[in-house]
Amino acid sequence: MNFHVNRRSALCAGASLAAAAVMPAWAQAQPTLRFAAVFSDKDIRADMMKMFAKELESSFKIDMFLNSTMFKQGTELVALQRDNLEMGNVGPQDISKQIPAWSLLTSAYLFRDANHLTNFFASDLGAQMKNMVAEQLKVKILGPTFFGTRQVGLKTKKKINVPADLAGVKLRMPPGDSWQLLGRSIGANPTPMAYAETYTGLQTGAIDGQDNPLPNVQNMKFYEVMSQIVLTSHLVGYDLLVVNMKTWNSMSPATQKAFQAAADKAIAWSTAEHLKREAELAEGFRRQGLDVYAPNTNAFRDYAQKVYMASDEAKQWPAGMLDKINAMK
Repeated sequence: MNFHVNRRSALCAGASLAAAAVMPAWAQAQPTLRFAAVFSDKDIRADMMKMFAKELESSFKIDMFLNSTMFKQGTELVALQRDNLEMGNVGPQDISKQIPAWSLLTSAYLFRDANHLTNFFASDLGAQMKNMVAEQLKVKILGPTFFGTRQVGLKTKKKINVPADLAGVKLRMPPGDSWQLLGRSIGANPTPMAYAETYTGLQTGAIDGQDNPLPNVQNMKFYEVMSQIVLTSHLVGYDLLVVNMKTWNSMSPATQKAFQAAADKAIAWSTAEHLKREAELAEGFRRQGLDVYAPNTNAFRDYAQKVYMASDEAKQWPAGMLDKINAMK
């Protein structure tokens, strides 16, 4: 009797081990994916990531490290490439440091609005640029995370109408050549500074201003140390929700499909929320005493395009792509 029981037990145990051996890694244990971003927990994109995590909670545990608590701004991409991080929200400017052709996608007045941005990344042109990143950097782009249109916020009360009015103004920009070029393209004196240090920089006078979408100005309370917001609308602000290729390739095709669908859903919600908040904030800042007004945006656009076309960066842009992006609906 004991022999038969033990033999059956052994057979069952063997079958269980065999089944585990052929099961994909994702099915054997719920993996933890670490996500790092510069934005704070007050940001709409933090809620976007909570939505994303909720959608996938049966398959993954996603740990979020926000406000640059795990990696400093601009270092997330390298961490992803080295497999020190599974997911991140990465600036296109950081990608352009390694793939010069990507500087096109960081240039001033390229995308007209959030819809134009979304349509580009969903197009064949967008696929071309995403494939560059997958092949050269080993990072999978899930989609663009729109966070508003960048406007200039200043501590000084000097009225700004054309780029020449920003001459000598120390405008905080994130570190990196692409960001510095953006600052120069609107006539300012770009000053590299981490996002988390910007409030103190404005407060102490280390910088004269910053450029961010209005939701960021609200989240980080920059309005407390500014006197005006100049609605230059010089850049449709976006980062990229990405996953490192080792993590992506470890998933089954069905899991990849579900992962992408969850990202698409969360990103679409976040974009709609940002657009809604932008419309509300301009008037809200006026009520708080800030001078909020639009300059001569045609003058800014013309100036910016001349600066970019004369830059070394423009020499690296894919031939004809600028015109194709401009022609997109």
